[in-house]
Amino acid sequence: MVRVLICDDQVVVCEGLEMILNADPEIEVVGLAYDGAEALEMIPSTQPDLVLMDLKMPVMNGIHATREIKKNTPEIKVLVLTTFGEDEWVFDAVRSGADGYLLKGTPREKLVAAIKGTAAGEAHIDPAVGGKLMAQVARNPSPGDTTVAADLSDRELDVLKLLAQGLTNAEIAERLFLTRGTVRNYVSAILNKLDVEDRTQAAILAVRHGLVETGGLE
Repeated sequence: MVRVLICDDQVVVCEGLEMILNADPEIEVVGLAYDGAEALEMIPSTQPDLVLMDLKMPVMNGIHATREIKKNTPEIKVLVLTTFGEDEWVFDAVRSGADGYLLKGTPREKLVAAIKGTAAGEAHIDPAVGGKLMAQVARNPSPGDTTVAADLSDRELDVLKLLAQGLTNAEIAERLFLTRGTVRNYVSAILNKLDVEDRTQAAILAVRHGLVETGGLE
């Protein structure tokens, strides 16, 4: 069961999301917050596994709230769900520690899958948003650093390249004709070898050091 706290300043959005998510037997909505400060106040009593976070809100916006959540309770996942796909919002959210970034309008089945996947440690980033993020990092890449990839096998590099393009474990498995479990093991090995905490950090590191091609990401 994934315990979800919804944070959005629009009451109708919160209630609509609550209805959609509670319809899934593997998700429980444990609270509704209408700004970032309220979400922070509710975390101790609701104990969510994941916060579904809007960005532009009064009192405290989602960027600041995400930063505080990840600083104080890093085990809680934060999945951004917003109408804002502008570069500034994307970069600030990722820098604040968001575990995923989706745009409102995402089909309900993909939203539900993203919540479950994010809770399980996967990074779900809208393809348009992921392209902007990787393109921004790629504009000023560091010189190729072969030492970063020295310990990665050829297959791990294949997985890393697809991970950096924003593909999920399931999509990587389909592309490389592997099982999801095998891909999950490869991703864990990649994170350990690159000494990073999550998929987004691995993707950014890969682009910065020229480990993956950036063509097609813009």
